[in-house]
Amino acid sequence: MTLLRHRDRIEGDLVIEVAFTDVSLSLGDGADEAVRSAALRRLTMETGAMPVLMHQVHGADTALVDSSMSVLHDPDGSPTCDALFTSAPRVALLARAADCVPVLLADPATGWIAAAHAGRAGLVAGVVPAAVARLREQGSDPSVAWIGPHVCGSCYEVPADLCDEVAAIVPEARSTTSWGTPALDLGAGVRAQLAAAGLTDVRVVDACTREDATWPSYRRDGAAATRFAGVIWSHP
Repeated sequence: MTLLRHRDRIEGDLVIEVAFTDVSLSLGDGADEAVRSAALRRLTMETGAMPVLMHQVHGADTALVDSSMSVLHDPDGSPTCDALFTSAPRVALLARAADCVPVLLADPATGWIAAAHAGRAGLVAGVVPAAVARLREQGSDPSVAWIGPHVCGSCYEVPADLCDEVAAIVPEARSTTSWGTPALDLGAGVRAQLAAAGLTDVRVVDACTREDATWPSYRRDGAAATRFAGVIWSHP
């Protein structure tokens, strides 16, 4: 049985592939070492690529991954950042989420790819524009983005002052819940940041993690929620 959902691919000199992991992969911070290692081995078998995790901290720091990196199972030993980028084939970059927005970026012309984790704080800090900027610093021009499942603007209730604080930085993120209270639409905020960066080919998985029980949701399940991941990799 496949572990990957909503797969997409772009074929060129390198094939760039994108997918989102099934919840059964158990990539949450609370997963023990044996469970996490087994999940990453299964992912390696499915993609043929070396999976690299981040220790995600809701910021805008980025890390370059090269082909010499070993598979990292311990989150405390993984890069502490919220975006990874690489041009190395057969390296799978993972952005984990359970309501936050996993964002994947690709430049099919050069093979450079990136994975970013954009929660509320990361949206405000500008992790997605930072990932685009890091790719461009390498001489790349990312032209395709994927936005994975995330809590929708009708479900992500926040206090009014917090809504105002975020909307002051990213106005497009302001929203209202389906029951009429202040909310944030993280996906709309990410789409606005991608548009401002010049990306027009943005492919969205239209699923709300809080409403769709086939995806993990911290808002729905609290501490019991595991994590899925957006995954991007390339190969000849």
